[in-house]
Amino acid sequence: MDAAYRRKVVVHTVDARCLGRTVDIRVFIPTIDPTVDDQPIANDVPLPIVYVQDGQHWFMYGRAATIAQRLISERAVRPFRLVGIDVHLPTRLAEYHPEGERNAAYRRFFFEELLPAVEARYALPTRGLKRVYGGDSLGGTVSFDLALDRPDLCQGLISLSTAFVPPLMTRLKALQPAAVQHLSVFQSVGQDETHVDTRLGTLDFVAMNRAARDLLRQKGIAVHYVERPGSHTWGAWQTILPDSLRHFFAL
Repeated sequence: MDAAYRRKVVVHTVDARCLGRTVDIRVFIPTIDPTVDDQPIANDVPLPIVYVQDGQHWFMYGRAATIAQRLISERAVRPFRLVGIDVHLPTRLAEYHPEGERNAAYRRFFFEELLPAVEARYALPTRGLKRVYGGDSLGGTVSFDLALDRPDLCQGLISLSTAFVPPLMTRLKALQPAAVQHLSVFQSVGQDETHVDTRLGTLDFVAMNRAARDLLRQKGIAVHYVERPGSHTWGAWQTILPDSLRHFFAL
């Protein structure tokens, strides 16, 4: 698939003063059909952006850029850009977990430094679908928190085995439906994820995701829920990525 669907990925470095370090981001630049014309779509052409946490994992293990280019080339989806925010593994828990000591700083970084840096370079549409946030496990947790921080800036979420930890569930329960009813959520979890060993202990991701699905729907949020055989690994998440991208960008 890689040879037939050549994809362009560029790397930028963002000065994250909120975090006291730099952050690398990977940007997938779509081409309409690389088998015929390998000229990427220009940066000033407005396209929606999918922002994903654990960026290097989405691009390396999830093969997200290759999958995206295949779908675009086959006219299964309309073009979009994909921005992977590389994770700093030593501080992942502290930055992604709602109660982590660096979580507030990470969320400031996202809105005050990351979005302005990316969107000064890559044009967004002026209306309609502009931004989708995506994440797996704790990356999904922080993606939900970011969407709830500024629901006016986000229209959709790709949730792959999100860790719906108690602080996030408490926040979801307190939601005012009018603020979030425009959100669309693609939510998936593997049926084998009932006893997953994590740094937070052994978690039942199936039970967490079922409870979150029901709560989100109660709040009037459109949830496309997928539960099928699979474990808490990129081997399982990679197989669901095409469906998640079709959900938001199908022609």
